[in-house]
Amino acid sequence: MKNFAAIDFETANGKRTSVCSIGVVIVRGGKIVNKIYRLIRPAPNYYTQWTTAIHGLTYDDTIEAEDFPDVWAEIKPLIDGLPLVAHNSPFDEGCLRAVHELYDMTYPNYKFYCTCRTSRKVFGKELPNHQLHTVAEQCGYNLENHHHALADAEACAQIAMQIIPEPKKTKPAKKADKDTHVGDLFD
Repeated sequence: MKNFAAIDFETANGKRTSVCSIGVVIVRGGKIVNKIYRLIRPAPNYYTQWTTAIHGLTYDDTIEAEDFPDVWAEIKPLIDGLPLVAHNSPFDEGCLRAVHELYDMTYPNYKFYCTCRTSRKVFGKELPNHQLHTVAEQCGYNLENHHHALADAEACAQIAMQIIPEPKKTKPAKKADKDTHVGDLFD
């Protein structure tokens, strides 16, 4: 894949709305052209020991961070028109949908691709598992600082450039197809 935005969220607790950091890596023409990392004040604004143990972020890290709508206002125009890629995309897409709903923001129906699902198809049983660090290593990328949103998004981008094929272009409809409507067939 040559044009996309890899995205990764970390959450403060078990709620999908509790995004506390985001990493975005924008790829155009098969090259990384932009990297974005932002802390976000989570909603609800509390951290569990379990999530802090995973990513290391705490309440003090995000107490002065912006709310999601302010952070997304900066990111959205940069990824406009690009498909999104995530490792275990149902989680990241779920977070993105949840915060859009929480803040009454219109969700633009982003097209998501999943490097985890693709890895299962491409590598199958060659790998002991399809976790991000395992797939990144298989693709020749050394993932350091796993569970830091930007590091994970960058690993995801490197994987996607190697194993996700370019989306097929849809053929434009023929003129007759454009002009004929079901209702017209039965007049």
